[in-house]
Amino acid sequence: MIPLISGLYLITDRKISGIDHEDMAVMALKGGVRTIQLREKEMTENELLRVALKLRGETRRWSARLIINDNVHIARDSDADGVHLGQEDLPIEAARKILGSAKIIGVSTHNINEAVEAQSRGADYIGLGPIFQTETKNTQPPLGTELIREVKRKVSIPVVAIGGINLDNLLEVIEAGADAVAVISSIVGSGDITETVRRFIEEIEVRALRAASLPDTGQG
Repeated sequence: MIPLISGLYLITDRKISGIDHEDMAVMALKGGVRTIQLREKEMTENELLRVALKLRGETRRWSARLIINDNVHIARDSDADGVHLGQEDLPIEAARKILGSAKIIGVSTHNINEAVEAQSRGADYIGLGPIFQTETKNTQPPLGTELIREVKRKVSIPVVAIGGINLDNLLEVIEAGADAVAVISSIVGSGDITETVRRFIEEIEVRALRAASLPDTGQG
């Protein structure tokens, strides 16, 4: 059975960090992150596979998950834990045939309908966003945390909130019911990836306990 995605979910980005994916991953793993997505749009397939294999070695060493963005064949060939698909990428059913039932398939969603459809087609988790304004991907307007509550009422698979999440707005996201938070800029652009990861994980743990003790005012 595939373990549920939860907690901090780090996405690598060379342009923001100014360092390579392996260094980013090692720093983040030392800080405690246990789910890393390799996102890289500019490498050749061979270059990307070499990077993915390096990250697979590091994530295994730290008992962490490796998810590959978009590229199902790189996920298969590197024996990553899974793949994350966008709305325009390979269909979930086709990805499942390539990867098999034991691998994780996540899907980016931007509204309730996409979230429900992703679950019905076999996704193991959904990425939901952008929740806040973000410079990493500015093709969608901010959706806000209320959508997290609405989606959580409709799906049973984990909801990974993404988009502009930082230490200042983290509580709002957790209280809305997100199972995990995907972070890019606030960590890889922080100047101290290891320490920032530690701070995020501490805040997630503390604030998740606080959120669990609060009444859910969004159930209406």
